[in-house]
Amino acid sequence: MARPDVRPHRPAIDGRMPRIRLEVADILRRHGDAYRRVHAGHLGRVERRVMSAIVACRTAVLGGHVEACDACGMTQIAYNSCRNRHCPKCQGKARAEWLAAREADLLPVPYFHVVFTLPARVAAIAFQNKAVVYAILFKAAAEAMSRQSASARRRDWRRRRPAHMGAGADASSPHPLRRAGRRSLA
Repeated sequence: MARPDVRPHRPAIDGRMPRIRLEVADILRRHGDAYRRVHAGHLGRVERRVMSAIVACRTAVLGGHVEACDACGMTQIAYNSCRNRHCPKCQGKARAEWLAAREADLLPVPYFHVVFTLPARVAAIAFQNKAVVYAILFKAAAEAMSRQSASARRRDWRRRRPAHMGAGADASSPHPLRRAGRRSLA
C-alpha cells in the first residue's frame, strides 16, 4: 500500500541515500494481519482496536479537511488524527512534555537501571495473582539490592545509588515489571 507522504528512495545531491522514516503504522500495515493471526488467542478487543486506530491515524479513513493559505492560495489536505492514547503520532508532543518533566525531577547523581525478571512459570502465576506475587517480588528485589549495596559499602567499591523497578502502567501487559510501576528500592 503506497502512502502519499513516503517518497521514493532517490539519492540526495551528495549521493547519500536519505534516511527512511519508518513509523509504527507502517509496520502494522505490513505485518499487522499476520501478527493478529499468530497471536489471535492473546489479543483482546482493546489491543485490536489500538492497532486499527494507529493504522487509520492521519489517513483518508478518518477523513480530513483542506487547509488553505490566504496569502498565496496554496492548499493542502490535512487528515484527522485518531487521538488514541497509545498512538505515537497523536501522543508525540505529550510524550516529549512528560519526558522533560521527568528529567527535571532527576537528581544530579548517576543512575543505573536494574531489572528483575520472573521465570515463565512464576510469571503465569503472577498474571493471575498480581498483588501477592508483585509484593513478594518487590520485597525480594529490595532485599537483594540492600544486601548488594551493603556488600559494596563493606568493600568500599562505590557508594550506594538509588534504584527503581518497573516502568509504565500498561494494564493489559502480563509482564510484572510493566504492571508494577516505579518503586524506590533505596
